[in-house]
Amino acid sequence: MNEDIDRRLREAAEAHRPDRARMLARVERGMAGPAVRHRARPFARSGTRVVLAGLAAGGILATGGLAVAAIVATPPPSPTVTTPATLPPAVSSPPPTSARPTPVTPPPATTPGSSRPAPSATGPSSTPTADESRNGPLRSAGSLDPKSTVYWTQSDLVLKTTQPLTALTVEIRIVQAGGAKSTGTWQTLPGDDFTVTVQEADGALVYRWVLKPGRTVPAGSHEFAAQFNNGAGGAHSPAGDGYRVDAQGTGGSASVRGGFAPKR
Repeated sequence: MNEDIDRRLREAAEAHRPDRARMLARVERGMAGPAVRHRARPFARSGTRVVLAGLAAGGILATGGLAVAAIVATPPPSPTVTTPATLPPAVSSPPPTSARPTPVTPPPATTPGSSRPAPSATGPSSTPTADESRNGPLRSAGSLDPKSTVYWTQSDLVLKTTQPLTALTVEIRIVQAGGAKSTGTWQTLPGDDFTVTVQEADGALVYRWVLKPGRTVPAGSHEFAAQFNNGAGGAHSPAGDGYRVDAQGTGGSASVRGGFAPKR
């Protein structure tokens, strides 16, 4: 109910436009009328009019003031606050297939102390030569490696055994024609199983592999190689070179020896 009254008062105050000049003129006319001394009633009536006019003007002004005060007291509307929408967390996408690293094939393994890749598990392959030797469980063949050049040579010895060996000594002798110098050795059997030495004796390079005590050479095909620079003599001739193998197995001792056939 109070809200309805406040609304009506506010609307009346907004619509009312008091004419102050007209109101003052009416008051002045009332006061300026002819004075009649012998009649008191007219004077009282004029005074009453002035009082009523003043009261009316005061009421109008009071009503307007109340309306203005109500308008001023009305709080302004609250500003609308917009809450930003919550965005979903960012999800990283996996890299495209093209950006993923391509697996790299590792290089072939090499035997410790060797400059030549280790042979496959199927055993070393060698070119058959006429210089072969057999004794008991042993079979051997010597040849020049096909990779040999006029500056460098590798002499290969293939040793096959049908029985495990508990003792083994392999010796390769290279004639030092032209001043040949050793550049290394390698073997297909584990290097830790042997004591390997290279010496110069009687005009030859002597390469020796000795199986360490407690080690065993399994039955199968095994390879030993001697590497050297040819010196000033150019391409190396295997004439005068040779090898010797002494072994001990479950069936007793056995020995083989021979030379190195030229590469074909």
